[in-house]
Amino acid sequence: MVLMPLLVFELPIVNPILKFLIILIIILLTPIFLNKVKIPHILGLIIAGAIVGPNGFNLLLRDSGIILSGTAGLLYIMFLAGLEIDLAEFKINRSKSLWFGMLTFVIPMILGTFSSIYILKLSIPSSILVASMYASHTLIAYPILSALGVNRIKVVNITVGGTVITDTLALLVLAIIVGMEKGDVNLMFWLKLSLYIIVFFLITMFVFPIIAKWFLKRYHDGISQYIFVLAIVFLGAFLAESAGIEGIIGAFLTGLAMNRLIANDSVLMNRVEFVGHAIFIPFFLISVGMLVDYRAFFTDFETIKVAMVMTMIATSSKFIAAWITQKSLHFSRDERRIIFGLSNAQAAATLAAVLVGYNTIIGKTSLGEPIRLLDETILNGTIVMILVTCTIATFSAQKGARNIAVLKNKSV
Repeated sequence: MVLMPLLVFELPIVNPILKFLIILIIILLTPIFLNKVKIPHILGLIIAGAIVGPNGFNLLLRDSGIILSGTAGLLYIMFLAGLEIDLAEFKINRSKSLWFGMLTFVIPMILGTFSSIYILKLSIPSSILVASMYASHTLIAYPILSALGVNRIKVVNITVGGTVITDTLALLVLAIIVGMEKGDVNLMFWLKLSLYIIVFFLITMFVFPIIAKWFLKRYHDGISQYIFVLAIVFLGAFLAESAGIEGIIGAFLTGLAMNRLIANDSVLMNRVEFVGHAIFIPFFLISVGMLVDYRAFFTDFETIKVAMVMTMIATSSKFIAAWITQKSLHFSRDERRIIFGLSNAQAAATLAAVLVGYNTIIGKTSLGEPIRLLDETILNGTIVMILVTCTIATFSAQKGARNIAVLKNKSV
């Protein structure tokens, strides 16, 4: 009788139990070790993802399971941003959110377009698409503010509101550029897009609250309520994608729609935050890290050049927008750090844009090879830019939030 070995170790690891165990160990130990050296655990999870991912030690593949969990984490971040925002403060500051949203969109678009044309030597459509990647950003540092208890202050409300504006505009640019390259942009394109967005907005902001109010009043079981909330977040994201905009916008608007129905001190809010910070958001950060390919720095000088240019333009344009916002709205230096920290991280919409651009074939060479809207050097440069901007963003947001939290505690 031949006994089969209990475990066969091979790389990448395919055993689902072992894969999940490794991820849980990363989520558990990363904050413990990094807190001792005062490095944000959000950054640590991204680095950990790079180490264990296919471009590191190849312990884990960025397979469909990782992508699904990471997508859920990203939607969770945007949902929490909408759910935890102070709506009264948000309404008061909506004009300021619009001001910041336009600054953090227009400045990266201008600098990004010209730098791509004259430094990276890209075509005009490709340059505009790359610029839209700089304009968008992900609230990857938001959990830091939430943990320090400063996620409801005025400057955060303004920045979160501006995020929705710039991400929406950036993703519309993506849809238009890709549509133009495919020859799909015409009057019917604009009519359909406008109609879909209006219908999506009406469903999310008016129908969702009615359904949620009915369900939460009728069913008091904690598990049922949480699953309902999770389902409606994904429904909002799906409807957004069906309308032609990114799912993260749908998740944020779903959070706004549910804002008045889930009290901050309720058991349901506690469950929503706990599961998000414990499982879903760490999965997203690890999945982002798995995209990082350090080898590109040592094998291709063009990739190094592209990565440096992209990182410098993305960071400088977001800093300029944050600085102008600080000066024009009379914020402190620490509040500017929060604005910059929240708006500098490139991840979600940036990934969506670069992958769509990379997969868009606009022609073929004489040898029959595909000509892409965005080539492989832009793809690799984007991944490096994501790592660097997320690093800068987490440090900036953490420093500003800690200083504000200290002053807040002293005044109590």
